[in-house]
Amino acid sequence: MAILPLTPTFADSSSNTSGGSQILNGQIALHTSISSLHTTIDNVGSDVGVQSVAGGNAVDITTMNDTHVTNNQYTSTVDISSDLGARVTNVGGNVGIQGQASCNSAGVSTDPNITAINSTQQCDAVDPTSRAYVDSANIGGSFSLSNSATGNTFQADSNASNMPVNTLQINHSNVNAVTTANVFNVAGTVSVTSAAIGNNAQIVHYSTGN
Repeated sequence: MAILPLTPTFADSSSNTSGGSQILNGQIALHTSISSLHTTIDNVGSDVGVQSVAGGNAVDITTMNDTHVTNNQYTSTVDISSDLGARVTNVGGNVGIQGQASCNSAGVSTDPNITAINSTQQCDAVDPTSRAYVDSANIGGSFSLSNSATGNTFQADSNASNMPVNTLQINHSNVNAVTTANVFNVAGTVSVTSAAIGNNAQIVHYSTGN
């Protein structure tokens, strides 16, 4: 078993020799992460939102400086699970329900001249699992249900003129998303999604006009 080195987590926004931010993030999760949410909601005049999230490691980095990020995340646990059960009826507005289970999650958003990212994520959990069981009826607006399970997730966006990104994702886990939905009498649109993904990376580099 390969275990990433434990690195202290800190974010330094003060000026350094490059006039920017040096961010080091080291996260290790070795114990269970369980979220269990069961709710009944009835007769609501406006909107309803329900969310259940279980995760091993998560980091969200936002800067307005030249930024160098080193991110190391390692998860080895028996159980990462989200169990969501909801009965939602007679709602005047919109209904949004989300279930999520993930090993490692990292997001970087910057607005400088230089963004340099080195990210390593390893998921050795047994099985990130997200379960969602939903009954919903008589909705005045729209209805949406999103249920997802992921091993490793990485997102980065920047309009920096220089944006070197090195990302490594290793997933040894079983990933499960189990979704059951019974939906009736909805005035607006209905959206139901279920996703089980081992590794997911999204990198957006905006045009700098150069």
